[in-house]
Amino acid sequence: MKFSIFTKPWKHIPFESLCQKISAWGFDGVEFPLRDGYQAQPRTAERDLPALAKTAAHYGLSIMSVASSTDENIFAACEAAQVPLIRIMAGVDPAKGYMESERDLIRYLDGLTPLCEKYNVRVGVQNHCGHMVFSTMELRRLLEGFDPAHICAVWDAAHSGLAGEQADRALDIIWDKLWLVNLKNAFWKRASGPESPKTLWEPYFTLGRFGMASYEDILRCLSRRAYKGDICFPAEFTDSSLTDDLAPLEMAYVKEIMSTLEGLPDA
Repeated sequence: MKFSIFTKPWKHIPFESLCQKISAWGFDGVEFPLRDGYQAQPRTAERDLPALAKTAAHYGLSIMSVASSTDENIFAACEAAQVPLIRIMAGVDPAKGYMESERDLIRYLDGLTPLCEKYNVRVGVQNHCGHMVFSTMELRRLLEGFDPAHICAVWDAAHSGLAGEQADRALDIIWDKLWLVNLKNAFWKRASGPESPKTLWEPYFTLGRFGMASYEDILRCLSRRAYKGDICFPAEFTDSSLTDDLAPLEMAYVKEIMSTLEGLPDA
């Protein structure tokens, strides 16, 4: 397994300086937010993304995925930079309802398959709470008719935990569609007082050892099933002022768990 980190929190740092930092933390690569305002722009992605990949390689890193749109020039940029995956999320329109939204999403993903074939780049759909495809079974159902060589799953541990899922069961549900694991964690925090007429909850993103998803169970399951894909650390913390301190702690925690799993037999 190789480990990447999502560079969204470091929007204003020169990419070379960012690569120095990430390499020192022990990561193998990055997921890059190929969006307006970051170190490479979508409109010039075919020029900018390969240049970033060259800089990353100088520090022993690779761009392992991008979070971006599914415009054709993004596919072309990924092919040129040897980036294998574009990560997206699947929105649900409350006005339409879930089932009609799902049908729209399937048509949308089906339309991306020719681009995946043309450029040899996958599209990975991530589960996410809110008005999106949330639970692992929802993600499974959405991707059921697609070849994971084209349209695959990005399974997010935090959002699976927020859905109240058991990690090994969730991973079993999505296993044959799985390409990338997002390793972050969260719990539900009450956002309204007890006297409020309406109880409101919001996710609080925190270190792996404190959230609703069990990193131990996840990594044990991945090890037993001989997972060959990548793991991405989204570096998402509700207290974003602590990101530089917490991100390397996440990697250290995972390495600590992995050291206890050495020699674990395959399932």
